[in-house]
Amino acid sequence: MAGTFGELLREHRIAAGLSMGQLAKMIHYSKGYLSKIENDLKPPTPTVARLCDGALKVGGLLVEAAARPASSLRRQVLLAGTVIGAGTMLGVGGARPVPDATVLAGMRTSFENLQHLGLQTSPLVLIEPLSALQHTVHGMARENTGPVGTRLLRLAARIAEYTGWMCQEAGDETNALWWTRHASELSRAAGDPDIASYAFVREAGLALYRQDAAATIRLAQQAQHTGRTGSRVLALAARREAQGHALAGDRYRTESALDRAAELMEAVDPRALYPALGSSVPDPLELAKGWALSDLGLNEEAADVLTRQFALVPATSRRSRARFGTRRSLAYALSGEVDESCRTLVHTLEDAAHVDSATVRTDLRQLARTLGRWHNHGAVQEVYPDLKRLLSHR
Repeated sequence: MAGTFGELLREHRIAAGLSMGQLAKMIHYSKGYLSKIENDLKPPTPTVARLCDGALKVGGLLVEAAARPASSLRRQVLLAGTVIGAGTMLGVGGARPVPDATVLAGMRTSFENLQHLGLQTSPLVLIEPLSALQHTVHGMARENTGPVGTRLLRLAARIAEYTGWMCQEAGDETNALWWTRHASELSRAAGDPDIASYAFVREAGLALYRQDAAATIRLAQQAQHTGRTGSRVLALAARREAQGHALAGDRYRTESALDRAAELMEAVDPRALYPALGSSVPDPLELAKGWALSDLGLNEEAADVLTRQFALVPATSRRSRARFGTRRSLAYALSGEVDESCRTLVHTLEDAAHVDSATVRTDLRQLARTLGRWHNHGAVQEVYPDLKRLLSHR
């Protein structure tokens, strides 16, 4: 077995009968740059590793080899304390009347209004009112027993889960993790396995953006083995697992997990009780497939899938349009379709500016690096200033 990434790359390139120039052309990088990587003069980026892995069809071996040097780096977010938890769950003095159905519906409507705003604006606008609403609903749940208390506790858990998502979108991983785990605790207390399981899916999403394939897979699988979880959450967990396998370069397991997710989604009862969890886009599984294909280095296929599905995302879902629009432009760029990448990016930048998403900016930075290799190209010169301006905002 080859000892370094460069040696392993050379071994599989030769086995595939490809010259260095041929492989460089396939992945749309220069022969000189690839030569430096193959001769261990330059470390491979995760993107280059995935592109080479996909071109040589080696099932994740190159992705794994590229990740080895960084494998000892452990994030300390798992040690995140109760930064926002300590001292904030204060009960309100004095007994209050038991809330009736109208009050419960009003609390739910307040949350749904904030969710609607979350589709279109910065998470920083939402975190404070979400936190206040969650504390209010949780406090009411503690004051009431029986069915009313359980319904309130489930709503408090759902608000906590969404608050964690907005913290992640704001780039605050520590509080994102705290809120996600708090949601899991509340849902278990309320006897709601869906939110408890989905908390693992959300945590797996944090790992995905850290490029931690192993943790993404482990957490997504844990979400599928936590009890009487509904079909929708199981489908979303299998979807996240597929993204983890794609990040690891394992196409077979990616496709198997996506097939399992599709079967589970077909079994979802459309009359399922509130709250619905996960993405509100028309077909979250196909969008995830496009994302996964890109991580597997199959960017032409990824661009086709993402373009087809992006057309179905409503204009009001600016956060989803920014996320998957960026992924679509990145897939085009990585497949060498620079003009199409720039053309589609123009329509995405406005959405990205409105939703102010840290996770979308992560993909935009990768896109900026990729397009930077064509800095003399006319279409790149036209869109690049707006892209850099958006990235420099933070």
